[in-house]
Amino acid sequence: MTAKDKLYIFDTTLRDGEQSPGASMTRDEKIRIAKMLEKMRVDIIEAGFAIASKGDFESIQAIAKTVKDSTICSLARAVPGDIERAAEAIKPANSGRIHTFIATSPIHMQYKLKMEPPKVLEQAVAAVKLARNHTDDVEFSLEDASRSEFEFMCKIIEAVIDAGARTINLPDTVGYGEPGEYGAMFGRLINAIPNADKAIFSTHCHNDLGLAVANSLSAVMHGARQVECTINGLGERAGNAALEEIAMAVRTRQDMMPVQTDLDVSHIVPTSRLVSSITGFAVQPNKAIVGANAFAHESGIHQDGVLKHRETYEIMRAEDVGWNTNKLVLGKHSGRAAVKARFEALGITFDNPEALSAAFERFKDLADKKHEIFDEDLQALVSDVKPHSVPETYQLGDLEVMCKTGQQPNAKLSLVIDGTTQHAEATGSGPVDATYKAIERLAKSDATLKLYSVNAITQGTDSQGDVTVRLEKDGHIVNGVGADTDIVVASAKAYLHALNLLAAPERSHPQREGI
Repeated sequence: MTAKDKLYIFDTTLRDGEQSPGASMTRDEKIRIAKMLEKMRVDIIEAGFAIASKGDFESIQAIAKTVKDSTICSLARAVPGDIERAAEAIKPANSGRIHTFIATSPIHMQYKLKMEPPKVLEQAVAAVKLARNHTDDVEFSLEDASRSEFEFMCKIIEAVIDAGARTINLPDTVGYGEPGEYGAMFGRLINAIPNADKAIFSTHCHNDLGLAVANSLSAVMHGARQVECTINGLGERAGNAALEEIAMAVRTRQDMMPVQTDLDVSHIVPTSRLVSSITGFAVQPNKAIVGANAFAHESGIHQDGVLKHRETYEIMRAEDVGWNTNKLVLGKHSGRAAVKARFEALGITFDNPEALSAAFERFKDLADKKHEIFDEDLQALVSDVKPHSVPETYQLGDLEVMCKTGQQPNAKLSLVIDGTTQHAEATGSGPVDATYKAIERLAKSDATLKLYSVNAITQGTDSQGDVTVRLEKDGHIVNGVGADTDIVVASAKAYLHALNLLAAPERSHPQREGI
């Protein structure tokens, strides 16, 4: 058996994933995710778009200082200011990469860039040369490659490889690609470009037609040796190729795949849960690999087959990707050391003893409400005790809701607004509606509620409810999240979280250019 090539895993959850409306993350949240990606042994972490904002720059820099074993990358348009900013952001990294890009399709060059192909070529080469002044690891992307002309792609790829690019990314930016056609494009380019052997070819696929993973794997079969992907397939519009699906497809079909990864796939499920809890984007139950039903069998025939021989209906083991491997159950009698050890096993650390103490107190409060505390509960409560860069303009004081059959629910609450306690009361069509109307009587935010979602964090009637609230105001979109065993309280927390994000414009969802 011949040795297989390495497939490099390039995770862009913190950059492209954050471009999902409402999915913006704080610096501390990005660091938590980056540390889990490092534990999973992801090769390259695209930590952000340094020029996009001060917050993005600081997040990339903080991740570069924290993560030691993965390459830290910043995106940059093919312009000097972007590249210089990216270089500064990744400077503290043990291994840093600058990822620069320019659009190459006729429609993008004509209508977005308003540039002729020769000028695009010139700018691409100049950008790569400038980036090489700062790092030997430069990636170049041909934005909208799947709609670009073959001859022009050959010309620009050969030129940027000569200029020093060592990774060439051919993104399916708008999800237009079809697996046979998209994969064949890689094979044709690699065979046609004289210096193709001096670079790794990479794929970055969007899921507009539901083909992101299929397109990515087709590219791999035709010579791509890097896949750009995100946890849970997070990303703008319909999302990106899902890291967990790419990883397990390669691992499960080693009989036909010409590549293998260095990933520790046992961290897939914990990382999926972390990203979901931070962004508020719930994973649908039937999602491959990480969905709650991914390894569940209800059909009697399937159950019988699995009991007799697992491989009759299961092509992967649930425990391999992190299901059922963290069943240490904590409760009200668990001590600080056990709780701290479980946090650390989940990749959660605290900057100081006070933060750990606050987390432990929250744990004890929750343990008084729930008989058993699971890992999912710990992930949910840690967001309440981690330091945040967003000031809490609005804080929940007391909440009282009265419900009776045949009568409108009534909510009375107190909020601490900029340090002053204020009271309000309202009725609504339901307890949550009444609570939100009471909050708005005090906040007067004029925000539009775009999404309200409730999910049970664990099984059982004593489970915490995980609530996501999406608000929009003046074009800014934010996701608020809240968790509690009381669904109404969790709903109030999520709404106030969203209001606090709206009150801090720098935390509103960044609308950026990207690939």
